[in-house]
Amino acid sequence: MLLLLVVLALAPAANAQADVRPVRTPGLLTPFGSERLSNERTVTRWAHELFPGTIYRKPWVASPAVGRLHNLTEDRELEIYLVLESHIDSLGQTWMRVRIPKRPNGNTGWVKAEHLGGLEVVRTMLRIDRATQRAQLYKRGKIIWSSRIGVGKRGTPTPAGRFYVRELLRNLGGDGLYGPWACGTSAYSVLSDWPGGGVGGSHGTNQPQLIPGRPSHGCIRVPNAKISKLAKLMPLGTPVEII
Repeated sequence: MLLLLVVLALAPAANAQADVRPVRTPGLLTPFGSERLSNERTVTRWAHELFPGTIYRKPWVASPAVGRLHNLTEDRELEIYLVLESHIDSLGQTWMRVRIPKRPNGNTGWVKAEHLGGLEVVRTMLRIDRATQRAQLYKRGKIIWSSRIGVGKRGTPTPAGRFYVRELLRNLGGDGLYGPWACGTSAYSVLSDWPGGGVGGSHGTNQPQLIPGRPSHGCIRVPNAKISKLAKLMPLGTPVEII
């Protein structure tokens, strides 16, 4: 009986990885149904805003609004939205559930599919472990990059949760403080090393001697050689898991 209970408990987790919409041959269009679009491990979909629209708590317009789509990030890059699933309502309208890049962290909501552009697919995932102070990039489930990192101080911790890469910026701030590359994410910190504050991201550093460690206000600091390689391997829309 105990073995049966364990199997039943594990079954949903196993199925959760298998039931994501498959990536089809380019040019072969299949209408969206009520289905999972991203497992945030090996298949993740994202889209740009096509035109402004309301993000709702549930997939119907009478539901409370939880945000609005916007076109640009804080750094004036094109905003992107990680798309988790689709839903067809009783009127035949297609909705998409997206991760919302705003405080508080972790919010999701539903937007009409017509407000989003075409869906892009990524196969990568970045995992950040604050305890071991190490980051790893996976592609199709296999580690393709790894580095020691610096994380947030105890008073200004790096936030935990599920996020995604919104922008890849070269020479952020115009000096060596952020290294050659910075990767802006959908995470927000109490404070941040990011210009203007708030955004949580990964970037290089002019103080590599502080890595590994807890030197930051919430951002992830990465040695310059490592962040340069990461920027080449990690596309926009890559999901980020911080534990």
